[in-house]
Amino acid sequence: MTSTHTLAFEIGVEEIPAFDLHSAVEQLQKMVPRALQDARIPYGGFEVFTAPRRIIVMAYDVADATEALLEEYKGPAAKIAFDEGGEPTKAAIGFARGKGLSPQDLQRREVNGVEYVFAAKSVPAVPVADLLPDVLAGFIVNLKWPRSQRWAAYSDYFVRPVRWIVALLDRQVLPVSFAGAKSGNVTWGHRVLAGGAHEVPWAAELLDVLRASYVVPSEAERERIIRDGVEAIERESGLRAELPPKTLLEVVNLSEYPQPLACTFDEEFLQVPEEIIVDAMLMHQRYFPLYDAQGKLTNRFIIVSNGSPACAETIADGNERVVRARLDDAKFFYEEDLKQPLEAYVDKLDDVVFQESLGTVRAKALRLQRLARFLAKAAGLAQQDAADLERAAYLCKADLVTNAVIEFTSVQGVMGGYYAAASGETEQVAQAIAQHYQPRFAGDAAPESAVGKLVAFADKLDTICGLFAVGQGPTGSSDPFALRRGAIGIVGMLDAGLPVSLAASVDEALAAYADQGIVFDVEKARDEVIDFFVARTKVILREAGATADAVDAVLAAGVVEPAVICSRVRALEEARAEAGEVMADLATAHARANNLRDADLACEVDASLFGPAEAALDAAIVAAAAAVPQALQAHDYPAALKQLAALRGPIDAFFDEVMIMDEDRALRENRLRLLNKFVAVFADVADFGKLAKKA
Repeated sequence: MTSTHTLAFEIGVEEIPAFDLHSAVEQLQKMVPRALQDARIPYGGFEVFTAPRRIIVMAYDVADATEALLEEYKGPAAKIAFDEGGEPTKAAIGFARGKGLSPQDLQRREVNGVEYVFAAKSVPAVPVADLLPDVLAGFIVNLKWPRSQRWAAYSDYFVRPVRWIVALLDRQVLPVSFAGAKSGNVTWGHRVLAGGAHEVPWAAELLDVLRASYVVPSEAERERIIRDGVEAIERESGLRAELPPKTLLEVVNLSEYPQPLACTFDEEFLQVPEEIIVDAMLMHQRYFPLYDAQGKLTNRFIIVSNGSPACAETIADGNERVVRARLDDAKFFYEEDLKQPLEAYVDKLDDVVFQESLGTVRAKALRLQRLARFLAKAAGLAQQDAADLERAAYLCKADLVTNAVIEFTSVQGVMGGYYAAASGETEQVAQAIAQHYQPRFAGDAAPESAVGKLVAFADKLDTICGLFAVGQGPTGSSDPFALRRGAIGIVGMLDAGLPVSLAASVDEALAAYADQGIVFDVEKARDEVIDFFVARTKVILREAGATADAVDAVLAAGVVEPAVICSRVRALEEARAEAGEVMADLATAHARANNLRDADLACEVDASLFGPAEAALDAAIVAAAAAVPQALQAHDYPAALKQLAALRGPIDAFFDEVMIMDEDRALRENRLRLLNKFVAVFADVADFGKLAKKA
């Protein structure tokens, strides 16, 4: 019976950035089985482990050797491979050479009555220990990193300097080297708690050796330890912790031996806006704030230590001093910023470049103010709301040059809201400024008020229009200015009922750039921006479950307003769900009519040439042609579809009873005009022909 073995492979490095470490796990989950399979190494299973200073692959039930194989390859027909004299042709010689054989080694076999040549090649079994060094070295060089580095005099690149390598097949050390590090059976423990080398006598014992040296070698296990520790602190304190997934993942991959500890800061700092405190703790220090039962921030927080449990009190005290210094800065910056009204900072935006070809942020503020006036009129806002909208648009970027935002960048907008309120601006202006970056991503909440939504709309649209104007729109997967994310936010707000026209707003935004002296092709930029929004709307609908043919049918009608596209697609889907047979037959009839019609004949028909079926269809078309535009004008798309559905019976009867391509030219052309008239009713609703195959 063939024996099996355990493989342990560890790459020991300087601390790897947290998100890069997580990415390495995802890469190796795909890389390991593929590499072992390509090398024909039989194994039972594998696992990937990581800690900040190591990447580990464990493979189990690894065979002694690969399986011996007899590989057979079918070649050309024998009559092509050999000439009449039985001598091999170039086809046979080339085929044999490609398989490492001579033409004399080829075999002839009959397949389905035709004789072919075959190459049979014996592949002997190979000891797995001979194959693994190259496979393991491949794990090192094939990992992809956002940034790599070289060190010492080595030309090899890796995310961080490689300090040691463990490569064991049971007790056997497999020879692997990289950038001066050579494999052995020695790993390194926790820097503080178990510093130095630790022997790994057997591959299967690697993880146990690491745990004994205060290294938790599993990302999932470290996360569980942190969550359990946080829950214990929550139970003891009666408070609730906030654990944002991104920060939690980072903390998980920053510590080899995590221990959550409760800490406090002076209550006086709670006078500082909550967002700054949270930013200082979460973004700068990777600490988790604690909230009371009402959701109010408290002066307690949680850190995750990577040191000795015996020194927990000292560690907590040190972290509290760090937070105190950060919050001292925050308090100072906040109080300094309040010494001037928010409007005083607008002129300083001339020192901040928005985009090198588009001028300064102050120029953007002036464009937003102009766009706000346009949107207020378009949305029919009351006088006070219109004034608030213009004021919020003008001030929304002012906090970018305040001390607090320069130091704590994630609170931009939010701090503007605080400063606006302190400067005596209306509550609606302050709220609109605070929320104007929303929605920041798909699923994020939009600003609460109509004024806030319009400020957010103006800000995002100005950025999108400006960057397309200077040729900086997204390309492929590259979107450095997050324009797709901004477009998603705009489409979401429009779909939710924001009462403005995207196309008209694009025209106004581009005009504002042109009036500021930015030189660009206005018509080209407009077309590109509209196409961009239509494409984003299509993606959003497809991701929400809309069928591709329904989306394409609506877009084929030339609709460009995202809200209209969304409402029409949903109505079309609902109509198909409620009356699938009617819609399917109507789509088939439309496709048939569209194929037969002659656009050169226009739509003017002669009623004196009608038979009963033609007269009935014409009457139904006239009724629909009057009702459908009214329904579309009222944005009642379901009513428009209902009117079109009423054509199903008359068009079916027409096709059943009427010979369209009659020998009489007058009759034939009159019937084709009637089909033109039928198809024209659908033109502004949807291209039903695109539904024919899928309805």
